[in-house]
Formats: sequence, C-alpha cells, structure tokens
Amino acid sequence: MREFSVAAVVDVPRNTNTTDLVLRQANKASNPALFARLDAQKHWVDITATAFRDDVSALAKGLMAFGINAGDRVGIMARTRYEWSLVDFAIWFAGAVSVPIYETSSPSQVAWNLGDSGAVAVFAETAHHENMVRQAVTAESLTALAHVWRLEGAGLDELRTAGRDIPDAQLEERRTSSGLSDLATIIYTSGTTGRPKGCELTHGNFVELSDNALGVLSDVVPEGSQTIMFLPLAHVFARFISVLAVAAGAKVAHTPDIKNLLSDLQSFQPTFILAVPRVFEKIYNSAALKAESEGKGKIFARAADTAIAYSRARQNGSVPFLLKVSHAVFDRLVYVKLRTAMGGHIKHAVSGGGPLGERLGHFFQGIGLQILEGYGLTETTAPVTVNHPALIRIGTVGAPLPGNAVKIADDGEILAKGVSVMRGYWGRNDLTAEAFADGWLHTGDIGELDADGFLRITGRKKEIIVTAGGKNVVPAMLEDQIRADALISQCVVLGDQRPFISALVTLDEEALPKWAAAHGLPAGISMQNAIVHDTVVGAVQRAVDKANESVSHAESIKAFRIVPTDFTESSGHLTPSMKIKRSQVLKDFDALVEEIYAAKKPV
Repeated sequence: MREFSVAAVVDVPRNTNTTDLVLRQANKASNPALFARLDAQKHWVDITATAFRDDVSALAKGLMAFGINAGDRVGIMARTRYEWSLVDFAIWFAGAVSVPIYETSSPSQVAWNLGDSGAVAVFAETAHHENMVRQAVTAESLTALAHVWRLEGAGLDELRTAGRDIPDAQLEERRTSSGLSDLATIIYTSGTTGRPKGCELTHGNFVELSDNALGVLSDVVPEGSQTIMFLPLAHVFARFISVLAVAAGAKVAHTPDIKNLLSDLQSFQPTFILAVPRVFEKIYNSAALKAESEGKGKIFARAADTAIAYSRARQNGSVPFLLKVSHAVFDRLVYVKLRTAMGGHIKHAVSGGGPLGERLGHFFQGIGLQILEGYGLTETTAPVTVNHPALIRIGTVGAPLPGNAVKIADDGEILAKGVSVMRGYWGRNDLTAEAFADGWLHTGDIGELDADGFLRITGRKKEIIVTAGGKNVVPAMLEDQIRADALISQCVVLGDQRPFISALVTLDEEALPKWAAAHGLPAGISMQNAIVHDTVVGAVQRAVDKANESVSHAESIKAFRIVPTDFTESSGHLTPSMKIKRSQVLKDFDALVEEIYAAKKPV
C-alpha cells in the first residue's frame, strides 16, 4: 500500500473558528464542566462552559482595551495550568494569534520566538518568566513587544478591569473576525535540527481536526469524560487534546509538576490520559522494580507475559481458555492494583511524540488500559493518524483520521495531506516550498502502510546511519528496545561513516536505587560507581544483546559506553517533548565516542 486516505465525516462552515467550540458547550442546556481546578483545600472545583466563556470574554475585552488588534501575536510562557488555556482562548476571542513558549526555554529561545513572530504582548506565569521576557526584549531590542502580563498576581485582574467598557457587540465583531483559513497560532518546532521554525496552524486545523477526530474517538472523549493534563501545553500534542476536549465537552484538569501526578491521578480519577511513550515506560518499569524489591518479581513477570499474550490473542481474534483463566487470576492479583494507582477509572490513553513499542502496547491493553498510539508533527497539529477503539492494530500508529491522507514516497518517506496539515512556516516561504510537493507535506519520517491503511513508523530520514561499509541502519529500532529496560533511561545509537555500530547509554537515576538493592549493589551507590560496576555493565549488555536479536549482524551494536549523566531537557540533550538532540549529544560526548572507535574493531 502506497497511499491511504479517509474522507472527512464532518463538514465545518468556513466562517467557524476555535471560539465557536466554547460557545457550542456554553449554549448547551447541560452546561458541561470544561475544566477543574484545585482549591485551597486541595479539592477539585469544576469550571462550567458558561463560566469559562464569561471569563475568557472579560480577558479578551481587556486585551482589546490595551490595543491588541486582530491578527496581533501574543506569547504565552507558563507551565501547564488552567490559566494557560484561559488566556489562549481569550487571545482567540480577541481575534489575535497565540505564540506558545516553553517555560523551560533559554533567554535566546524566548527572544527568537517573540522576535521572529513579531509578538506585541506576552503572558508570563511568574516573576522569573517575566524577567526572562524582559531580558529578551532588552537584549534583542524587541520594540514591538509593549505589554507583559503575569498569570500569577494581579495581571489577569488588570485585564478584566481594563475591558469593562468594551461593548459586547465590539467583542463579538472581533471574535467572529476569523474563519477556518485564518491563522490561530504559531507553534515553534522544538529545534532538534537547528533554529526553531514557526508552524502556522489555522483555526481550521484545530476545528476541522477536532470535529473529525471526534467522529472516531467519541467513545474515548465523550461529553462528561475527563483527563488530567501534565504534558507542556506549549507542545502541539497537549494543545490539540486541550482544544479537542472543549469541542467534546470533556473536562480537563492540570498538574504542572509531574512529581504530583500519582496523587493527582488518584484524586481526580480521569477517564482518559495522554502521554509520551517515556511516561508509559516509567509506569511499567516502576511497577516491575517495586514487585522485584518486594520479592514478587517472578509473579509480576508472569503477569506481564500473560497480559501481553492475552492482548495478542484478542487482536488475533481468539483467546484460549487457559489464557483467559490465567488473565482473570492476574487481574485480581496485579492488574487491578495498577489501574487503581492511576485513579481506577482510566479506560483509554493516547500516546504520541515517539514510538511506544508493540510489547508495551500489548501489556497495557492486557491489563485493561487501551493505549491508542498516534502519529503526527507540529506541522500537522499533532495527529495525522491514530488507532481508535473500533480500529486498532497495536504496533502501528493507526490509520489516517477522517479528512487526512498518508502516502509513502519511493524512498520510504511519509507524506501527509489533509485537515491537520499546517498552511506553512511563518515568514519562510522558502522552507514552505521545500516542505511541500504537490500539496503533500514531507514529514522526514520513514514508514510503511499495510493493506488496511495502518501506518508503521520505521525511522527518521535524517537519522538513518550509513556505516563506512555502506550499511543503512535505522537507530530508532535499536534505541526503543534498549530504552525499554528498567535500568536504562536513554540510548543513542551511533555509527555514521564509522566501521561499526555503537551506542551511548544513560541510566535511570530514579530507578537505580531500587534496581541496585534488588541486585545486591551497595546501598546508595553513586552514578559514577554504578556505570563501571560489573553487574550494571552486564545488565546493559544483556539489554543490548536482546535488541541486537532484532537486526542483522551488520546492524547490531558492537560496543557501548555508559554516560555518567542522563540526557535531559535541562542538560540540553532533550527537547521539551522528550526527543533526543542527537547532534548535541555527539558534540558534548565526542571524547567518549572517539574512545569507542579508537579501540580495536569488535568482531
């Protein structure tokens, strides 16, 4: 199969924009809760559609009173919190364009996003964020940026007060000034391959994609369902799901600190969640290490194998009787505890931002949590394809959503077209022309389509390694398997124009203490000592050997080194969406790489 398209199931009027999604819910007799916030007593308090509409309108009037015009760009720099979505929709109600900025961004990144977009104002969460914005304004002479409002403190009240004299009719004129083809937001790419590019996403990208996605995901995100958002809203994945929830009348809570995620899951009890694969890997690995530390490692391993076998059998259409019995036993002993730890009510999870892996997908499906893996880019408003309850094939990223199409080029590159695809790169007609061919967006990813239109990602075009011997190697195939090990955090496979394939591996600092205790290592062993300990090196070698079984001898990893520090966003080696900055890793650990290849070539 070289091309697969799915017709749109919803025809959206051309004068529609994202603000109409709020009014859709506010005009319902049910007046569903769209958000929930923790009060001072740590109780979740609902925010109804009408209450949200009224506050968004008040803030939008304030923006207008401060001179924000239709089409003006307004930045948002904050952690994931309710106010992020509040000001996002207020910007849209005022006819303006929002520009997300990761709250972890450096001053130079802040300056680039604000300067390149020509932002005239910005919302900053805290004094720290405000200072960073003002430093950027001064350093880069961003004369267009006239206003900075703080989300904490009196900043929003200042806007509410300023807008009191703006007539409702004037706001309505501004709110309805945008249609499907108009610009809604400029989201900058995370910059794994150079300067971030501003992706122009329209109101149509959000509205048409949301309504068409709900055509196949109505069982996942029905009115009254609820989720807790912990991924950064500056990233397109969380941003789209947040808008999708408003379109559906679902409720969204927020937790800015992932350290509180477990308690927030248990108190809020979401019915669906979204996460990147690393979160699911950590959930699995934490459960496995906990069982091992309690002397129940063998039981958990059997339970995991049973869950995977059960899911595979169901997908194939028939579950043997004895497997059903074993699954029922482990459901009472193990699986129910895992579901309870995640709040007890989650039925579905949406995974994106990278490959999940077939084994992990079957594990969660087998314990009663259906993970719907999807695929997309910032340039595609997140999902182009996704598995959904009625059409799922674990190990793939699903078929195109209604209104989208996928095509495989002659060199294996995935091309995309449809309601999710951006209109271009902000201010860069040259890059836009380079990215599109005959209306198809070149994604840069490599994949294949099966006969039913399910897409499987096999690698990243720019990351394909060509060894000195001319062998093409897709690093992701090895990296994903090695990273799934409970002890390992990150893995970067190397070998471009080198005589053999090697890897840099980091250990999971959170998992190390429990793993060390279970394997007889000294209590409190340091990372420096752990990376040279025979037991640790042997465990990493076994993970590498297992991954090597899935590739040919020429593609297998012949040597590795364990790096003494993890690859993180703060270290500059991961993007905010948890993608490896491969060039930065190679630059910072060049000496270690040269050490690998200075040694005699492995057999």
